[in-house]
Amino acid sequence: MRLKKYNGNPIMKPNPMNLWEAKYIFNPGVIYDGEIFHMIYRAQGPDMVSRFGYAVSKDGIKFNRLSEPVFEPENMDEIYGVEDARITYIDNKFHVTYTAFAPGKISIGLATTTNFIRWKREGTLLENFEKDAVIFPEKINGKYAMIYSIEPDMYISYSKDKLKWSKPKKIASPRNDKWDNVAIGIGGIPIKTKEGWLITYHGVENGIKAIYKMGLMLLDLKNPSKLLKRSDEPILEPEMSWEIAGGIPNIVFSTAMVEVEDKFYMYYGGADSSIGVATIDRQEIYDWIKTE
Repeated sequence: MRLKKYNGNPIMKPNPMNLWEAKYIFNPGVIYDGEIFHMIYRAQGPDMVSRFGYAVSKDGIKFNRLSEPVFEPENMDEIYGVEDARITYIDNKFHVTYTAFAPGKISIGLATTTNFIRWKREGTLLENFEKDAVIFPEKINGKYAMIYSIEPDMYISYSKDKLKWSKPKKIASPRNDKWDNVAIGIGGIPIKTKEGWLITYHGVENGIKAIYKMGLMLLDLKNPSKLLKRSDEPILEPEMSWEIAGGIPNIVFSTAMVEVEDKFYMYYGGADSSIGVATIDRQEIYDWIKTE
């Protein structure tokens, strides 16, 4: 099973007219509200500080973006940048988890918004080198749930208030004999199915230089720390020139897969430089879920 990459990729590139996004744009969080695709993407200029830009689309392919960043570092925990947004809609607003980067420190931040222009910083969720965090779109057993990484593994924690989180419980680790043998991390927002929570994840394969690829997992609905199924082969990997050569080579890194009608749209950064999209029929995903 493989996703089909859009022939016109990359769908968004750095804009040399805007200094803050003149060098690289990548790793977009995307959510579909039933009419519009909303994208929060990571951008870097010559200072290499990561900021978030905002773009919208009607068809999920052609995006229009603002000329100024909508979210920037504001404190010493973020002095090197805000990275890799993932967007969850819960409690009647958008929750954006992101990685905050500072000298000697990596932490998970949370900001909320109703329009992607005005933001409320909710605080630091975890601050012991955790990253790649996403909040589930609904409570599980009466609590908020969040998947994140402590390299090289993937964990889950629970919270009553989205600020104080339980001790981490491991979901999965790299597999020595597979394509994800170095490290793993969550991709986009978990998608609820009858059979379980469908999640995308990145896996890092050992090589002359690390290779980032994407795969699928299925987690138990009531106990998402229980792994039910996992991709034997990647569903997306670097193949095109813009995915192989760039800011950091040999990377496809997704922080969003959205379900629209009969398709899934996966948005990803290629080589930490530009943004692409790949699609797959919903039925093909559900067939994978149901096969033994």
